[in-house]
Amino acid sequence: MKKVEMKEYKDRLLALRARLRGDVTNLADAALHKRRNEANGDLSSMPIHMADLGSDNFEQEFTLSLMESEGGVLEKIEEALERIEDGTYGDCEECGAKIPKARLNALPYAIMCVKCASQNEQS
Repeated sequence: MKKVEMKEYKDRLLALRARLRGDVTNLADAALHKRRNEANGDLSSMPIHMADLGSDNFEQEFTLSLMESEGGVLEKIEEALERIEDGTYGDCEECGAKIPKARLNALPYAIMCVKCASQNEQS
């Protein structure tokens, strides 16, 4: 892969990392803010009905799930940035073939070509 292309992928990964870090921070702040209000006895934010309790629990679980998912993507982005530095970015970790640019454009932190990723998902 050419240096210019490698720099473009690195820039995309850095931008994606910055955006996701902001998303995770905002989600964490929202969850903590809600808990702080409950801990401080702020009754205006306390649910009144059982249905409200269920909705609040669902919202909290959903937020935590999003944070976990985005955290996993952040790890993959960090690994992709390391592969750029060591010169292995764009190589399939399974078969060693070059990952097509179309796949890297769609998923810049991909570690496998489509064929190997498909086989990996099936097993």
